[in-house]
Amino acid sequence: MSSITDTSVPVAPRRRMPAASSWTLTIAVAVAVMALLPLGFVLWATAVTGWETAALLIFRGRVGELMVNTILLIFFTVPICTVVAVSLAWLTERSDLPGARLWSWLAVAPLAVPAFVHSYAWIGMWPSLHGLFAGVAISVVAYFPFLYLPLAAAFRLLDPALEDQAASLGLAPFAVFRRVVLPQLRLALCGGMLLIGLHLLAEYGLFAMIRFDTFTTAIIDQFQSTYNGTAAHMLALVLVLCCFVLLGLEAGLRGSRRYARLGPGVARQLKIIRLGKWKYPCLLLPLTVAAFSLGIPALTIGRWLIAGGSSIWRMDEVGLSLIQTLAICLIGGLATTAAAVPIAWLSVRRPTRATRFLEGCYYLASSMPGVVVALALVTVTVRVMLPLYQTVATIVLAYVVMFLPRALVSLRASIAQVPVELEQAAASLGRSPGNALWSTTVRLAAPGAAAGVALASLGIINELTATQMLAPNGTRTLAMAFFALTGEIDYAGAAPYALLMVIFSMPLIWLLHYQSKKIAGR
Repeated sequence: MSSITDTSVPVAPRRRMPAASSWTLTIAVAVAVMALLPLGFVLWATAVTGWETAALLIFRGRVGELMVNTILLIFFTVPICTVVAVSLAWLTERSDLPGARLWSWLAVAPLAVPAFVHSYAWIGMWPSLHGLFAGVAISVVAYFPFLYLPLAAAFRLLDPALEDQAASLGLAPFAVFRRVVLPQLRLALCGGMLLIGLHLLAEYGLFAMIRFDTFTTAIIDQFQSTYNGTAAHMLALVLVLCCFVLLGLEAGLRGSRRYARLGPGVARQLKIIRLGKWKYPCLLLPLTVAAFSLGIPALTIGRWLIAGGSSIWRMDEVGLSLIQTLAICLIGGLATTAAAVPIAWLSVRRPTRATRFLEGCYYLASSMPGVVVALALVTVTVRVMLPLYQTVATIVLAYVVMFLPRALVSLRASIAQVPVELEQAAASLGRSPGNALWSTTVRLAAPGAAAGVALASLGIINELTATQMLAPNGTRTLAMAFFALTGEIDYAGAAPYALLMVIFSMPLIWLLHYQSKKIAGR
């Protein structure tokens, strides 16, 4: 009997996504949909309004005035911040400036002072200060650290061999800086300038106090005074379009050029530049910056505390605001970090086009101003989920949307340092995917999670617009109480709240500064 041999090639079974990846991806998609809710709201509001009505509300003189104010504000503020940040970063990281470590910390410390507290401090010194000049001056001292931090880190990571090669070809020191150093700082410059631009679009308290109209102040005025939802929605549309323009400009300036060093060997240690006779004159820059960004707030707050005496420390009101602020910061920081865990894990363990797209959705959503996020959530809760209107859940959701990237960056860096084999070993011992992830990666990435909670909490402490519009009745955070008292011209009564916001922000700023030094190996 002849035997029949089966020569058919067996079909390989279809690879299925591991259970841990599937449920993690599901959660990440749900968070991305939630984060894109403000963008969907703006598009929905435009569609409901209709093109004719929308055109009448958008193409009018008031919008033109706001657009001019916005363009001028960004046009003057961002270049000045760039010059200040680049100069400070070079002096503190590449030169023998006396007390460089101290000046490095003082260049970051202004982030602990909310932008509207800077405005309060400057008005306390010069009561007649208002308009574009005031907006540019206060914005520079409030926001230049957003550029200084990435630039300082970039300076620490540069390879001086490239500068030596350029100098050996006969280039003067300034030409070496312009043609070799500055191109390597492009990523840090673009990222920092984008961050400052987005903050300028979103800021409310700073500009409201100096009576300088922007899209954000106009939206809140429309919403609070006339309850003209349609007009506020169309202003929000223009504001979102401005954000997209900034994102496009940043992407175009950043380009796709490689910035990594390629070749044998390792990068050399940085060479400290001797300032010589310019050493002490160069001290004028960090001294002046510290005086304006830290000295003026300290003097103003101190003066009002002394003028108000013990009577302004109404401990029942101040204590309640402090407790509510700490509680909402803790809840919001934990919720934001927890929401970032799935996409942080996927971006490290399962880097695909889908995960990169989801991550991009998170960053796109966070670029939208807090007032747009608040308008979206107000509309959705009033129309669809009324029981959630002005509840803790709604305000926490707003914080998650706005501050998700802060937690994501810290978590992703920590998860990348945890070997994937630990998760596999835990799963091989019979643990469920979620249990294996929790018992290994999540626990070992706890320092990054703690940094994410701290960074998100820092944003929540200083957040004003969304908190005002979404917080439950009876909520009075430090920022809300401060702004209410300054609105009543009670600057002495507002001083304790300003002081407490700075005190509780300082440790978080120190953590941010320490992490940036640690990443660069210093």
